[in-house]
Amino acid sequence: MSAVRNSCQVKEISAVASVKQTRNPLQFTQRLWYSGTAVAKGREVQTLNLRVVSVLRQQETMPQTPIFSSMLGSSCSGQVQPDMGERCVDPVYQDGNLVSGSLEALIERLVPTMDYYPDRTYIFTFLLSSRVFIHPHELLAKVGQICIKQKQQLETGTEAEKAKLKSFAAKIIQLLKEWTETFPYDFQDEKSMKELKEIAHRITQCDEENGTVKKIISQMTQNLLMALSARSQYQEIREKFRQPVTDKGTILKTKPQSTQKDILSVCCDPLILAQQLTYIELERVSNIYPEDLMQIVSHMDSLDNHKCRSDVTKTYNLEAYDNWFNCLSMLVATEICRVVKKKQRTRMVEFFIDVARECFNIGNFNSMMAIISGMNLSPVARLKKTWSKVKTAKFDVLEHHMDPSSNFCNYRTALQGAAQRSQSANSSREKIVIPVFNLFIKDIYFLHKIHTNRLPNGQINFKKFWEISRQIHDFLTWKQVECPFEKDKKIQTYLLTAPIYSEEALFIASFESEGPENHMEKDSWKTLRTTLLNRA
Repeated sequence: MSAVRNSCQVKEISAVASVKQTRNPLQFTQRLWYSGTAVAKGREVQTLNLRVVSVLRQQETMPQTPIFSSMLGSSCSGQVQPDMGERCVDPVYQDGNLVSGSLEALIERLVPTMDYYPDRTYIFTFLLSSRVFIHPHELLAKVGQICIKQKQQLETGTEAEKAKLKSFAAKIIQLLKEWTETFPYDFQDEKSMKELKEIAHRITQCDEENGTVKKIISQMTQNLLMALSARSQYQEIREKFRQPVTDKGTILKTKPQSTQKDILSVCCDPLILAQQLTYIELERVSNIYPEDLMQIVSHMDSLDNHKCRSDVTKTYNLEAYDNWFNCLSMLVATEICRVVKKKQRTRMVEFFIDVARECFNIGNFNSMMAIISGMNLSPVARLKKTWSKVKTAKFDVLEHHMDPSSNFCNYRTALQGAAQRSQSANSSREKIVIPVFNLFIKDIYFLHKIHTNRLPNGQINFKKFWEISRQIHDFLTWKQVECPFEKDKKIQTYLLTAPIYSEEALFIASFESEGPENHMEKDSWKTLRTTLLNRA
């Protein structure tokens, strides 16, 4: 065990390990930005000081959004379409890649014509980033205006142009279909649904004879309502935030009974526990959507402008996933500190080291980081007698992978290796990539902060949003992997519902296991006992 851990003093537990919930979405987003976890070898959880590495690299080909992968070829994102130069000279290209443009020009590039359909990656990137500049219902209204104008031109044109009305209508419906499937939450409010229905009504007039367009629109609307209903139901049945143990008086009086359950009595196989953690991770992350991630940028812009956007989509999905990380860290610390005998406590520490190692091998970096963070919390890190009996070679390797130096270079190398393995994998097990979520969020945040949304000439810096879109696309690809492990209800019930100690309770349990060794610890121990006894 490193000397730094052995000399660890009693400190206030880091905010990232706290399970206290922040209900305000803006406060939560700030907490994600500024209180993320970092683990240095032999040190407890610290505040990150990230720098974004290698951003805005040359764009060549961008993978398509998974939902449309079966429909797409290998078209290059941002490349000039043959007829786009005639439509608008506003967008700026470099080496064939779109790098900037006015909002109006970018919207025009989104809308199909008789002879043009936008690249799917452009559709995804623009719809994702447009919410930074314009509300979805306002964007829909502008798209509708362009569609109606083009429809009127075709209707008053030559017979050949009139014959293309059905083809034009099909392209508009395809755009709306992709929009509603990829970003269904854009249509949650009445304004957006009203604009969607208005566009759909105008487009159905292009094919009143056989009603094919009307049938497609009807199916699209039905699928949209089902998607919105499913997400609404998920939020209604979401689990209540788990509260830490509050009976601190009992903890002062006695240690847990030997018959009380612990994680080893439920699952003693590190691999199986790592698999169940991965199952939970994939289940939680499946409820995070691209617009949820883009809210980080929207929130920060609102804060920078001293405005509070009351219509900002709630960040519950991000908050719930962040809370899972915190709860897992605290559960690890609780399981270790509550053990009475040193030998059993040592075994518990070594068990979690093995679980973290198996998480790393699977590609579940988020659970791995949570476990390491839990073991680096002060109440656990100060247990010198326990750590002296632990074989720390494996733990040192894990901490090396999560070393925050050079912007977490070691972790990023491991993540890149897992991503490459996933791309060429034939089995679901090899496809699993679960990044450290706080680091992923911070990468997006700092990428947003170091590059302006607009260039000096007022145009939107679309090159920046290509890169943000690329990172979010990678995350969406990873989250869609089907979990190859069977659910073990007994293990998962324990992981999700087992009592976890509060910060104060953790310190009390730690001091009862191994008494204070210096004046600072003795003073803290005395203060804790007095405070909690007065509460009882």
